[in-house]
Amino acid sequence: MRVSEMFASGEPLFSFEFFPPKNEEAAVELMKVVRRLRDLHPDFVSVTYGAGGSTRAKTLDLVARIKNEVGLEAVAHLTCVGHSRAEIRAILKELADRGIDNILALRGDPPKGETTFRPHPDGFQYANELTQEIALLDRFCIGVAGYPEKHIEAKSFDEDLRHLKLKVDAGASYIVTQLFFNNDVYFDFVARARSFGIRCPIIPGIMPVTNFTQIQRFAGLCGANLPDSLINELEPVQSDAEAVARIGINYAARQCEGLLRRGAPGIHFYTLNKSRATQEILEHLRGMRKPNTDILRDI
Repeated sequence: MRVSEMFASGEPLFSFEFFPPKNEEAAVELMKVVRRLRDLHPDFVSVTYGAGGSTRAKTLDLVARIKNEVGLEAVAHLTCVGHSRAEIRAILKELADRGIDNILALRGDPPKGETTFRPHPDGFQYANELTQEIALLDRFCIGVAGYPEKHIEAKSFDEDLRHLKLKVDAGASYIVTQLFFNNDVYFDFVARARSFGIRCPIIPGIMPVTNFTQIQRFAGLCGANLPDSLINELEPVQSDAEAVARIGINYAARQCEGLLRRGAPGIHFYTLNKSRATQEILEHLRGMRKPNTDILRDI
């Protein structure tokens, strides 16, 4: 089922993001996580794609297993990095052959050790070009990424939104945002996007904090700001994993409540291949019970 069709219900969509495991042991553990989260009935899950296509085979295998074995709708990430147009077309054919209906089209980050993006000589330089190529097949529902606090390479918010508009005009049906921690940032971003003529659903991306050092690094990489109030709570207890997790999960639960209350079309959880934080928050949102902060085993 296409993600674009899921919005027709008018109900908020909930989705989870995973990354391909590095080895067989990690793969076994990840499938356990996926099956645990399946019981929460997510609308879809997505699987990331390594720089330079370094996880190409693992991404393709994982999305196919999630859809065909686990029975969850799966979205395959696809990037421009390191691929020629012919290689992209071959990947698209393989995804279609495996029954995948949804793709998240991304430019992608430079490979490890490189600081600037360099397209393949016969490849795509921008995500809107990749989106347009995918759209030509009229086979996939396409999602793209949005940056509530601006892509770190963009010179201005307006420039960033112009690029986003190009991606939507090229064939994207929805947008998933990068992580953020201030809901006003998200709603300001949505308002600016609408002023640029972007009308498709914009799903907020949320990453529950379970490690203070880790979230500082992630936030720095994507240009997300950690609120002083959250830092002030986390910093004194940063060496206490249980306390950090308790603060992080409660903060994310409140954040998600606020987003949905103000009309966000759903929540996309960056799971980091863990289950409990996402599980507790989503169960809380669906009114099953309050978040359980005893999540030390899953950190």
